[in-house]
Amino acid sequence: MYMQTSNSKLRLSLTSGLAKGWSGFVWMLKILVPISLLTSLLTWSGWINRLDFVFEPAMGVIGLPPMAAIPLIAGLTTGIYGAIAAMAPLPLTADQMTLLAIFIVISHNLIQEGVVQSKSGLPFTKATLFRLIASLLTVMLVSRFLGHETAKDALASTTDIMRIPLFAMLKTWVTTNVVLAAKMLAIIVTLMITLEIMKSYKMIDRILRVIAPVLKTLGLGKQTGFLWFTAAIFGLTYGAAVIVEETKTGHFSTDELERLQISIGINHAMIEDPAVFLALGLSPFWLWVPRLAAAIIAVQLFIIFKRLMSLPSFSKFLLWPKRWVD
Repeated sequence: MYMQTSNSKLRLSLTSGLAKGWSGFVWMLKILVPISLLTSLLTWSGWINRLDFVFEPAMGVIGLPPMAAIPLIAGLTTGIYGAIAAMAPLPLTADQMTLLAIFIVISHNLIQEGVVQSKSGLPFTKATLFRLIASLLTVMLVSRFLGHETAKDALASTTDIMRIPLFAMLKTWVTTNVVLAAKMLAIIVTLMITLEIMKSYKMIDRILRVIAPVLKTLGLGKQTGFLWFTAAIFGLTYGAAVIVEETKTGHFSTDELERLQISIGINHAMIEDPAVFLALGLSPFWLWVPRLAAAIIAVQLFIIFKRLMSLPSFSKFLLWPKRWVD
């Protein structure tokens, strides 16, 4: 009887995981194909080079060539898949793609995810600023550990692409995207099946007990552990319903929710978001470790700031300039 129940659970998990994985893959293709094609055409036509003067100052701050602004904007406004679609056709080096990926895994889909965070504990503007600042500082720090390929190298590659006939460019685009899509399908389906199995066998509760020390390091308590785990596994978008509904119960203090939102804003969808960048051949270390470290540091700094704010002398110090102006 137990064996039958176990087999039934496994079958249902596999079926559900495959269905959700395929659905997610189709949704991803709707973003991947048009953005990737548009980026390829912009690169081939030379329009990306004409936009250099607009993007060069901002991209220079984080050590990236001007053309990197295209996938960056796609990521900030649409999400991970839009960014990957725009990155794939560009002649970026591995280090440049790594820096872009780190920025995007922290700051992506800012409008939609910012709304989710604003409804569950952290104002939209504050949530967005935390993520953008974390992205900038993390990328600037990581860039010191990577190679220093110049933007000139990338631009030279762009010139080579412009010399290719349109039909040859489109043929390369199709081949590249078929391979990329196949890798993403494998990654997404594997993730969805794994998550469905975890839910069926009630493994999430056990994991929460095991990761209690990790939550403490993150500056989070047991109360918000489930919400953190939901966001860490399913992301802000997929886990939005759970996160928003749970925060409506009133079981959490403002301070707990702010810590949670800062942490999951910087570091969520810990499996899926970095994993899809593996299809571009990037190093797993840089995709996972810097973002987690940024989340831990951000929350710990927030805790220190709140403690300082509770000291009368520190509060008076902050108010001193205002009194002087008045």
